Amino acid sequence: MRLRKLYWGLLIAASSLMLFALYLVFFSAPIEQTMGIVQKIFYTHVPAAMAAYAGFTVASVASLAYLMRPRAGWDALSQTGVEIGLLFCLYVFVSGPLWAYKAWGKAWVWDPQLTATFVLFLLYGGAFLIRSFAGNSERIKKIAAAATIFAFVDIPIVHYAVRKWGGLHPTVEREGGGGLSDEIAFSFRFSMLAVLLVFVVLVWLASRIRARQLALDRLYVDFEDYSRSVK
Repeated sequence: MRLRKLYWGLLIAASSLMLFALYLVFFSAPIEQTMGIVQKIFYTHVPAAMAAYAGFTVASVASLAYLMRPRAGWDALSQTGVEIGLLFCLYVFVSGPLWAYKAWGKAWVWDPQLTATFVLFLLYGGAFLIRSFAGNSERIKKIAAAATIFAFVDIPIVHYAVRKWGGLHPTVEREGGGGLSDEIAFSFRFSMLAVLLVFVVLVWLASRIRARQLALDRLYVDFEDYSRSVK
């Protein structure tokens, strides 16, 4: 009962924060002088990328735990992390080209960070496909877990690609110097908090659904065993 109340509290908080974040983005944060109105994509694009990192990190840690001590719960958490991470990563791929078209004049270029992000999506997408469609055996679960852990190597490459290899990713400039203005920084941090809280709620919800599925699977197995014993 307490967990249910906590869940609903988080859901209400995430919804409220997201609505207020949208208010800040469109009615409080100034229009950036270089890129104009399209820069407002920044307030959800970057937080979504952080949420994708978080989902993939949860999946990789759970996969490592599963390989060390196979448990249905770790496998379920790994699946949840991959799915939520891919969801936010897909949003990054939708919002990014909209921003890029204004900043670069093209919706897509093979920028180092973009390329590394695309590889990241393919790696975790591959792990998701293995776990979802290759069967439900212990061997398949371990292969999917290993693929999930391997894919994690690309996350720091994505994050530091611009620093290491340069690229065309746009930067937000304040008048007279680099960095974020106070108004932009406040709205961005608030948006980051709101998106990450939405991430927590989605992980919790997906985990609850998978826990119910596992419980139903155990009941089905018990029923099958009981039916055989009766016969």
